[in-house]
Amino acid sequence: MSPKGAEMTNLRKNWFRIAAFGLPLALVGGGIVVAQIEGPKRGIAPIASAGDFEVTGVSVNVVGDNAFEARKKGWEQAQRIAWAALWRKTHNEAGANLSDSTLDGITAAIVVEREQIGPRRYVAKLGVLFDRARAGQLLGVSGVARRSAPLMLLPVTYSAGAPTVFEQRTSWQRSWAKFRTADSTIDYVRPSGAGGESLLLNAGQPERRSRIWWRTILDQFGAADVIIPIARIERQWPGGPVIGRFSARYGPDNKFLGAFTLRTSSSAGIPAMMDQAVLRMDQLFQSAFSSGRLRADASLVLEPEVVEDEDLEGAVEDAAAGDQTGATVQESAAPSLDDVVRSIVPEGQAPSAPQPRP
Repeated sequence: MSPKGAEMTNLRKNWFRIAAFGLPLALVGGGIVVAQIEGPKRGIAPIASAGDFEVTGVSVNVVGDNAFEARKKGWEQAQRIAWAALWRKTHNEAGANLSDSTLDGITAAIVVEREQIGPRRYVAKLGVLFDRARAGQLLGVSGVARRSAPLMLLPVTYSAGAPTVFEQRTSWQRSWAKFRTADSTIDYVRPSGAGGESLLLNAGQPERRSRIWWRTILDQFGAADVIIPIARIERQWPGGPVIGRFSARYGPDNKFLGAFTLRTSSSAGIPAMMDQAVLRMDQLFQSAFSSGRLRADASLVLEPEVVEDEDLEGAVEDAAAGDQTGATVQESAAPSLDDVVRSIVPEGQAPSAPQPRP
């Protein structure tokens, strides 16, 4: 074999070796990249808050002739209990009871939180939604009179020391997604966390101070500022009690508003603890808003330049003076008929009368 043929054979052997080792690595690397892009399921769409009055956590325990009758009685009892609770919450006193037919007319929905159905017994924890337009007339209220500017919600969860926002679904995000904001004075803007939102809104975002970056993000969601509820989950031991430390912050400067602590006996109680924490967090934000501590950052609002009245009047006077000067110049520049005649006829010679045609 010639030297050139031997060299070609060696090149082919090297090429096969590279392909044998490189192809599996390329496939594994491509799988890792795809996994990083796709990742776990993300995004929890927030429920629509149509403005209905909501009463949650209504416990009922009734019996009936059959399962259907027991459930019907349980729902009717839940409506009566919920209406009494809503009246006490609104007027701070006990009110008159309404008939079941009237309650059926103003009830928008029954939310089943937990239920157990037996042959003749119904045990459940329910939520009742009352239509604001119809129930508001009976309550004597029309709705929330004053609300905050639109505030984007950025829920941060610390579990095992790792911060999470929308990278994966959490109990903290789920509790905020199902929270009804109609009765709150805070105008929440709740991102779902789906798609590219999980890459844009992460736990490092509250540490950024650039107003340009914050304006870019807030404009995409139609918000004026940001509020950051933080939940830190501390498990004492596997299967043991769980302590939740919650704090409220807001703004691009990550200012502190308040904090509180909740505790549950086991990991199974974390969802209920998160729901309770959301209610307390909303009350904390509302109190900060009413006291004036929670307000939109002026540096995030782009306002056009304001023209002072004195400058505007001076500009008008200058424009009027310029118009008068221009008119004077035009009048002086326009020659009269006598000037035209004098320029044509020599000086001392009178203009001759026109001669008739022959």
